[in-house]
Amino acid sequence: MSPTISTSSEANGNVSAETAAQAARAADTGLQSVTFAKALNTALADAMESDSSVLMFGEDVGVLGGVFRITDGLTKRFGSSRCFDTPLAESGIVGMAIGMAMNGMRPVIEMQFDAFAYPAFEQIASHVAKMHNRTKGKMPLPMVIRIPYAGGIGGVEHHCDSSEAYYAHTPGLKVFTPATVKDAYLMLREAIDSPDPVVFMEPKKLYWTKEHVDLEALRLSHETALVPSTEGRAAIARSGTDATLIAYGPSVSTALAAAEAAALEGRNLEVIDVRSIVPLDDATICESVRKTGRAVVIAEAPGFASVSSEIVARIQERCFHSLAAPVLRVTGFDTPFPAPKLEKYFLPSVDRILDTVDALQWEEKA
Repeated sequence: MSPTISTSSEANGNVSAETAAQAARAADTGLQSVTFAKALNTALADAMESDSSVLMFGEDVGVLGGVFRITDGLTKRFGSSRCFDTPLAESGIVGMAIGMAMNGMRPVIEMQFDAFAYPAFEQIASHVAKMHNRTKGKMPLPMVIRIPYAGGIGGVEHHCDSSEAYYAHTPGLKVFTPATVKDAYLMLREAIDSPDPVVFMEPKKLYWTKEHVDLEALRLSHETALVPSTEGRAAIARSGTDATLIAYGPSVSTALAAAEAAALEGRNLEVIDVRSIVPLDDATICESVRKTGRAVVIAEAPGFASVSSEIVARIQERCFHSLAAPVLRVTGFDTPFPAPKLEKYFLPSVDRILDTVDALQWEEKA
């Protein structure tokens, strides 16, 4: 089921009958309307409450609560020794986290914006990713690098990069990117619990989206292991039979909207939410593609040498004899991220996805 997204009409009080009915049903079951940002904030607080070795630091994450307020209230609740501000030095932030993780702590750090992490990339690629292997398994690094990423907020370059391919290409790193409020909570809890370093990619445009969830129930289900791990497990966001749309992070909601529009044209599209880029769930992706025979991979990042191109390659290798058409992609263009007024042309859209679906060789050649 697609998440319940807040809209401008709702903000103005023009709530539809369907939305009101959903809210009533949610109230009856104890669910609350929760934002993506609130789910992340609660996950951090719950992790810090359950494990004193978990701490949070980065630029402006203390008193201010972070640029996107993901760490709001954590310093007040846990003190400045558990959630604190750092100098504007990303390499130093990561370096300090490495030392802490080597000495029994579980640091969670925020890079503030995607491209701001680039000064720390040497630390991440040379030390974070390699320490476990370098020490022959004797020294894991349980740390999480939170990176708000991708577009959809009208930002400029250095604030809207899709940098997931750099981390996915670096052996030794796990790479997670949630697309729903529920997954935002569960995946961040799992990332913090992981004995290995996780690059946690947070789609900025989703911070203000909402779903009806029970955060307390999620906490209990995670801490009692009642829900399956999301690591290495894609999710079927929408079932279908005619073609498979494969997306992750910020592109999942666009893929779902495209599938809804395609249904009006008589096409039944399945949508796969990758969730865990590394490790990647080949099994779920390939099972869907073998069923439908057609696939489109959707991502905001430029297409060349990308996560989307890796997914295409793996489908071609594993599902070749099940394909009725070549696997196609809808991605950002191979250019730097554009100015805000041009952003809508750069990002994957419902129209671009539907045009690509139309190109999947639906008619048999004579």
